[in-house]
Amino acid sequence: MQNKGFISTIAVLLVLICGFYISFSFVTSHYEKLADEYAAKAAGTTDVTNDVYKQSLKQYNDSIDKEKVYLGYTYNQVRQMEIGLGLDLKGGMNVVLEISVPDILRQYAAGESQLKEINSAIDKAKAAGAKTSDKDFVNKVASYFQPGTMVSLFTREGEYMGKIKSGASNGEVTAALNDQIDSQVDAAFNIFRTRIDQFGVVAPNIQKLQDKKGQILLELPGVKEPERVTDLLKSSANLEFFEVYKYEEIAADLNNFAMTYAAQDTVNHLNLIQLLGGAQRNGSPVIGFVAPANRALVDSILNSPLAKQKLPSDFSAVWEVKAVDVPVADAQGNPVMKGNGEYKTTPYWQLVALKGEAALEGDAVTSASSEFDNMRGNTVNMRMNDRGAREWATITRNNIGRPIAIVLDERVYSYPNVNNEITGGSSEITGNFTPEEANDLANVLKSGKMSAKVDVVSNNVIGPSLGAEAIQQGFISFIVALVLLMIFMIAIYGVIPGLVANVGLMLNLYFTLGILASLQAVLTLSGIAGIVLALGMAVDANVLIFERTKEELKAGKKLRQAISEGYSNAFSAIFDSNLTSIITGVILLLFGSGPIKGFATTLIIGLVCSFFTAVFLTRIAFELITANGRCANMTFDTGLSRNLFAGTKFNFLGSTKKAAFVWGFLILISVISLVVRGMNQGIDFSGGRNYVVQFDKDVNPTDIQTRLLGQLQEAADDKTVSVGVITIDDNTKVRISTNYKISDETEGVENEITELLYKGLIPELTDAQGKVMDQNSFSVSDESRGIISIQKVGPSVADDMKRDAYWAVSIAVLCMFLYILLRFRNIAFSVGAVCAVALTAFLIVGFYSLCWGFLPFSMEIDQAFIAAVLTIIGYQINDTVVVFDRIREMMKVYPKEDRYVTFNKSLNQTLTRTIMTSFSTLLVLLCIFFLGGDTIRSFTFAMIYGVVVGTFCSLFCAAPVAYSILKKSLAKQNQKEAAAGPALQGNRRFN
Repeated sequence: MQNKGFISTIAVLLVLICGFYISFSFVTSHYEKLADEYAAKAAGTTDVTNDVYKQSLKQYNDSIDKEKVYLGYTYNQVRQMEIGLGLDLKGGMNVVLEISVPDILRQYAAGESQLKEINSAIDKAKAAGAKTSDKDFVNKVASYFQPGTMVSLFTREGEYMGKIKSGASNGEVTAALNDQIDSQVDAAFNIFRTRIDQFGVVAPNIQKLQDKKGQILLELPGVKEPERVTDLLKSSANLEFFEVYKYEEIAADLNNFAMTYAAQDTVNHLNLIQLLGGAQRNGSPVIGFVAPANRALVDSILNSPLAKQKLPSDFSAVWEVKAVDVPVADAQGNPVMKGNGEYKTTPYWQLVALKGEAALEGDAVTSASSEFDNMRGNTVNMRMNDRGAREWATITRNNIGRPIAIVLDERVYSYPNVNNEITGGSSEITGNFTPEEANDLANVLKSGKMSAKVDVVSNNVIGPSLGAEAIQQGFISFIVALVLLMIFMIAIYGVIPGLVANVGLMLNLYFTLGILASLQAVLTLSGIAGIVLALGMAVDANVLIFERTKEELKAGKKLRQAISEGYSNAFSAIFDSNLTSIITGVILLLFGSGPIKGFATTLIIGLVCSFFTAVFLTRIAFELITANGRCANMTFDTGLSRNLFAGTKFNFLGSTKKAAFVWGFLILISVISLVVRGMNQGIDFSGGRNYVVQFDKDVNPTDIQTRLLGQLQEAADDKTVSVGVITIDDNTKVRISTNYKISDETEGVENEITELLYKGLIPELTDAQGKVMDQNSFSVSDESRGIISIQKVGPSVADDMKRDAYWAVSIAVLCMFLYILLRFRNIAFSVGAVCAVALTAFLIVGFYSLCWGFLPFSMEIDQAFIAAVLTIIGYQINDTVVVFDRIREMMKVYPKEDRYVTFNKSLNQTLTRTIMTSFSTLLVLLCIFFLGGDTIRSFTFAMIYGVVVGTFCSLFCAAPVAYSILKKSLAKQNQKEAAAGPALQGNRRFN
């Protein structure tokens, strides 16, 4: 084998690099355990909802956040580099954001006097009990206007909303306002999705709440810094550029005001100058250097009525976006040292003096990017439009030698001095940014500007939707599956070949996890599906190599030569099948979203790793093992497998008509089922209601889900009703999601559902003394127990996301078709492969349509099901390409052989590999199915069914279709040759 030293070097480097990145997960786990122990000791309880526990946990994490805990990395950096788990495995953030409807209404005011009338109507509506999130909030506001007056209040000269014209009725204007609000909420929805993608969150769930005006639900898996992400999502990208007061220009006014305020404050005699940290540096716009405990106090003083009287009318004070770390001093004024020799620090906040209104707003900025400069560090480069460039040139010309404050959402990011006039529209924001802060600012600016305020309505930490027990079951099932797979490989191919293959599998998994960690990717359920497929293809590669080696040994070749030719002969099939699947993964990664991206990411990484380990590393291992005549009697088989499928002569093509009848029957049954029964759509697709319920004790979400599912389906007499239960914050609070009567808008439906939930949850609502919570206490919105929130949720898979998924799958299939056409140079193979893929996917969907409600586990069509179908498509195309590769090889070796014989012979020769690969994949899936818990049973069942169907499709669909097209092509070619007459050679004719 050539380049053995190079490959060995790459392998060693991969082992070290992957070990480096994976180690961060262990370090994080260690410190999380220490934090839990510290919090439990301080609070005297392990209850994570206890206030003392949460405060102590935060205190511990904050205390070590900037400590260097591992290889020079701080704890915060270590947490960012661990392998993240998705919301479906680990949990994450659940945030409900609300776009301010009153702010949107105010935008369309025709002038100042009209704005006062609009604000008055808004205030009256609120006083009457209307909430800004009510679906009919605009209608309630409109009821306080005189008939026919709204058109003059809500239009500006030359600007009418939609098709509204002079003389429009209040109803027409109200409808136009509602359309504008819906449009802005849709824009905000897209902005949030863009920001989330840029923040690196994998498989997010974004939903518009149907019965709430302007509210959007976000589920963000694997988020490590909830506060930072919340701040980024809330930001409206309201970028402004302000002229500033230098400290010496405002100091006298501040001193006079401080003295007057202290004189009036007869109780505390607060001295503002002392709170601001005394006199500040001249030439700087910073007027205060404030301890965190004094920030609120400083704000209250500067916002007091006296401040408005004594300070300049164009003066405003804004905090910097981040605190400055200042060394802590002891009683003698000496810096305090920590155990590691570094200085102990505490944060202080700087207050900046702004002058007047914003000189320029952020809508002038067209693009932004973060870069690193050796002199200035991390910077953000901005590009302005033509209008902004002209105004910016004027502003900078008038402020040469003075600072200009760059303010984003009322937080100062930088206040650089202007050295000269800036023309051309290109500018640079500096401010001692970390790379993370520079990226955040650039991301927010690029994502777009929302013109209305965004508030956080709720912000919860989501417990794992699979539950701790399900995660443990899944982990155990995966370990058992790997062990059985290793035993299987040894039992079929012998101890040494089996061990080599098993070590390759473990290295494949190790490399995959290490690369995922290095990319800071989040591992989700769909991602695990990608890993399972990659492992299955790694086993398939080993099986291909071993089977080809056995053939060479049977042909009488020596061991080392047989191994070498086994690898060489199997390389083409392995390369084609892997590359076909990688092309699919790349297309899904580019055009897919949510679970599709998670699946594609792990699939691509896993395939590259499996190809490297199976084709190169195992070959190096065999060369070392067999060097100098060692293991000369190795046969790559055992007594169990020696005669397994040996000499099979099954007439596959002879069964084409029978197979076509079976496929036709299954397709017909599937079509009838889809028309009559439809699909059991999960809440991901159908929408539903969410109920957050607080209990007084730990509960089992799986038990609740099973009980409520039967009860709600019986009440509705509808088997399509679905129920999902996940924990929130801890095991005493759950979110119950159901699509029960989702389209029912009649009064009383909420009370009906509440009553059904109450009856179904009585075991959990019963205390140790046998006392049951009364229904009134359960149904009242109370933060302490019972139902504490109700939300009606629209489909999480938006229309455009569905469209992206369709495009992704369609383009992936097209690329498969083109690649197979390129490699096999015959359209027959491309058509056969695509037909088999389409048939496999359709039969899985049809089977789920036919069987939901009859099998003892959920068979919902949700995002996890999508991941399962994608997995099977990848598996099936791999299986088909391997078979076609052998047919291509046989056609080259025996060009004159009847293609009917060639196809049958090739299918029989690869039958052992087909059965072995399918069996090994099923072995893993069956372990996960029986041992992995109820939550992922539907997911694994779809894959099990898909493997079985996909295997038969390769043998009885892909090959027969390819043969049929090839046969017709050969028949046409023979007719043309016959029409051309006998072949000529020189001046002679042969008949």
